[in-house]
Amino acid sequence: MKRLDITAVSAAIALAFSAGAMAAQSMSKDEYKAAQNSIAADYKSASAGCGSLSANAKDVCMAEARGKQKVAKAELEARNKPSEKARYAVSIAKAEADYAVAKEKCDDKAGNDKKVCLKEARAAETRAKADAKAQMPAAAASKPAKEKSAASASTKESPGEYVDDSVITAKVKAAVLQEPSLKSAEINVETSKGRVQLSGFVRSRADINKAVEVARGVKGVKSVKNDMILKGTQ
Repeated sequence: MKRLDITAVSAAIALAFSAGAMAAQSMSKDEYKAAQNSIAADYKSASAGCGSLSANAKDVCMAEARGKQKVAKAELEARNKPSEKARYAVSIAKAEADYAVAKEKCDDKAGNDKKVCLKEARAAETRAKADAKAQMPAAAASKPAKEKSAASASTKESPGEYVDDSVITAKVKAAVLQEPSLKSAEINVETSKGRVQLSGFVRSRADINKAVEVARGVKGVKSVKNDMILKGTQ
């Protein structure tokens, strides 16, 4: 089974994004919906293709599929509503997708080699995010005082939003791991603006329901989307 070519995928998505950015106009509702459906179909096909793999090869394949989906969604939003913030979100999505794949590949190692691998993967993600933030124009990175005041009274809308999402992701992952019935499940967590997406493989419908329940119980979670797959049904 040929693994997904993330480099080729990223290049194709970047090309599509560039074309959309140059157009600098919103997509029609039909175009936007069609693009969403295409992304969903691509993810379903890619995840199904991972079903014939096993062990870490399967984990890597799924991480690649999720990464492609995550970047494609960010690119779509940037094409639909071009802005500096949208382009920043694309860079963040790419950094997180690359890290997710690199982290899974580290599982092929053991002991100190694995620790070093994970440390390097995290460092690469941190650098990529820092570069993305550094490339944001000062005007786009800051807000008028009135907007800042309103943001402080609710969920912050700024590059800091991504930090908040990462905290939620970490808390949900920890809550899932602490749930005895889910310890052997292969559940992945992604968060965007407080909306949590759960994916991966679980043993039963009860595991799906429990994972969703656990995620909803984490402070800061606005909603939970279930993309988990029952083992043996993909």
